[in-house]
Amino acid sequence: MNIVFNGNIIYEKEGISLIEFKEKYMAYADVIILNGFQTDEDCILKNNDNVTMLKKGVMPSEDVLESLMMSRHTPFVHEKVKKAFVAICGLGGLGSNIAVMLARTGVGKLLLIDFDVVEPSNLNRQSYYIKHLGMNKTDALKMQIEEINPYIEVITKNVLLNENNVGEILKDCNIVCEAFDNPVYKAEIVNYIIENMPNTKIIASSGMAGYESSNIIKTEKKFKNLYVCGDGVYEARQGRGLMAPRVNICAGHQANMILRIILGIYEP
Repeated sequence: MNIVFNGNIIYEKEGISLIEFKEKYMAYADVIILNGFQTDEDCILKNNDNVTMLKKGVMPSEDVLESLMMSRHTPFVHEKVKKAFVAICGLGGLGSNIAVMLARTGVGKLLLIDFDVVEPSNLNRQSYYIKHLGMNKTDALKMQIEEINPYIEVITKNVLLNENNVGEILKDCNIVCEAFDNPVYKAEIVNYIIENMPNTKIIASSGMAGYESSNIIKTEKKFKNLYVCGDGVYEARQGRGLMAPRVNICAGHQANMILRIILGIYEP
């Protein structure tokens, strides 16, 4: 039978147990992950089981690092997300955090679009650091992603997206994440994609400001290709700011809906 071990296929006899396998191939390992779940319990391995083993504190070789990074994924997810291409329009509180989540998930190709620079008021909710102040958001985020997951392709466009350029910039992408703060940009881009890009799924946002209940933020499918995440009520305004907890909850909704679409699941 075939066992996937640290990203490589090994042929093994039927009936071998997990602990026997460990003693044979990596007796010194102190972390064992079987089919996405860390375990110390022995069991009989089955054909196509995915086994990951590592020693804490030891830097793995480059040829197995990607496999180890994705070892806690649900089985067979990585093979699909590795082939995906997602565009993120706007790299503020939503977009920057969504990009990091998708990078950690292993999405193979990301297109990051924004025209702005990192400034101090961004740091309360956006995935940037003091060292990034003054940098283009596209450059700062690409720098982070390269440190998180060097195995994915990151393309950046330092441009203001509008109805005049969106078709050309997004023409090769069939999953688009709308993450703008400005409601005018938001409506312009969403409407253009719905009307002109019938094969493109768009995951948008509406309502995540303040410190209202986390539980009213949800994901809804509005049309065939449009999903909206948020509470739909609490937008940013005077007296109601944008803060990390609810912004990140909404970002998580958008990132998870993107993952579901990549996996062929089209309902929230």
